[in-house]
Amino acid sequence: MNANTSTATPAIATAGEHDPFEVLAASDFTFSRRAWVDATPARVYDLISDVSAIGRWSPNASDVTFDRGAGPRVGAWFSGRNHKDGRQWTTRSQVVRADPGTAFAFVVGGAEDGIVHWSWSCHPRGRGTVVEQSWQLLRLDSVLGTTRGDLDAVRDYMTDSVETTLLSLAQWIAENPAVTGRSGR
Repeated sequence: MNANTSTATPAIATAGEHDPFEVLAASDFTFSRRAWVDATPARVYDLISDVSAIGRWSPNASDVTFDRGAGPRVGAWFSGRNHKDGRQWTTRSQVVRADPGTAFAFVVGGAEDGIVHWSWSCHPRGRGTVVEQSWQLLRLDSVLGTTRGDLDAVRDYMTDSVETTLLSLAQWIAENPAVTGRSGR
């Protein structure tokens, strides 16, 4: 299983670590990572769109649940607990894409005024799937920091988190072949 960089927006050469919001663009803070996993795109989609399972793989998300009666469909809301450096907080997110076997995406804070867009896509490759997970800052908000250095640190932290998540997902799939539709090699 390999996790690798597919896209990353480099810092502007003239940008400084202490640049304030006024000179920053949210679009500078985005990345994608991908990994091959030994499961079909349909099965991978089922796993990633079941938001309650994210705690199995993510190093900093837990207790994620859809609102009562909601599920992996566009417009559905869910809550989840995040933790970092001994702090915990709860976020509300809204599903903005739910294409079974292909793509699942949500926006932290909701589609109308969200702060971060998370997406997953599934592409068949051989007997498995290339899973791509992306993170994109949609708007600047002081909750994430007030300088380029702060936002670079958040992006870098989330990049590490996504790499860990993808590696953990691949390992979990390899260790649970009956659950993922594989009966062994």
